[in-house]
Amino acid sequence: MTKRILITIEYDGAPFVGWQRQDNGASVQAALEAAAEAFIGAPTPITGAGRTDSGVHATGQAAHLDVPEKFDANRVMQALNAHLGAVPVTVHSAREVPATLHARFSATGRRYLYRILPQRQKPALDLGRVWHHRKPLDSERMHAAAQILVGRHDFTSFRASQCQASSPVRTVDRLSVQRVGDEIHLQAEARSFLHHQVRNIIGTLALVGIGKWDIADLQQALAACDRAAAGPTAPPWGLYLVGVDYADLGKGAALHDE
Repeated sequence: MTKRILITIEYDGAPFVGWQRQDNGASVQAALEAAAEAFIGAPTPITGAGRTDSGVHATGQAAHLDVPEKFDANRVMQALNAHLGAVPVTVHSAREVPATLHARFSATGRRYLYRILPQRQKPALDLGRVWHHRKPLDSERMHAAAQILVGRHDFTSFRASQCQASSPVRTVDRLSVQRVGDEIHLQAEARSFLHHQVRNIIGTLALVGIGKWDIADLQQALAACDRAAAGPTAPPWGLYLVGVDYADLGKGAALHDE
């Protein structure tokens, strides 16, 4: 007999090829599965809520694994962290959930944060943690333009050419751009996002922020349904998966320690 455990994970995406196990380098999923096998004594698949790309960070990634009955959620969390050692991945919470809950397919919302540092000098402590943008950005113009993208739209212009989603239509529940100290933060919420959707939106909004584009340009890019009509892809290191929601558990339920 097994039980299903839902975990919340923080990681530095810099040394990984992404969340998903791949043959061309270290992944977050592989690191966690190796840690799980070390204490369970058998291969243990771990399924994540989102397949973050290389360089993308997380403070609230969610994943599930099935463990023998003798392991409670707290023991799973502590054992995973012990066996992860110096790997820049930490399990912050764990809870037992119904066996029907699937970390990816049961998720009802995903929340991302994108950090931009608009200044001439490069950061020292936050290098690789923010998009260092050398030109000034108008966060209010960016926020106003971002509201064009809220709601249900065909986001073909904002998805990667290699995106494998069956439909480009997504419903964005929130796009908020605000200045926080020296940085500009974009917060994006939706049930799911297309491949590179958030980064392509950010790269396009930056054109608005420097005054090169206005709201009408963004509207035209959205209507074009053509990736070439939108702006560049922002770098991965400013992006953070900050939370995953499940209807039966409540918003941010995976963030509470067992």
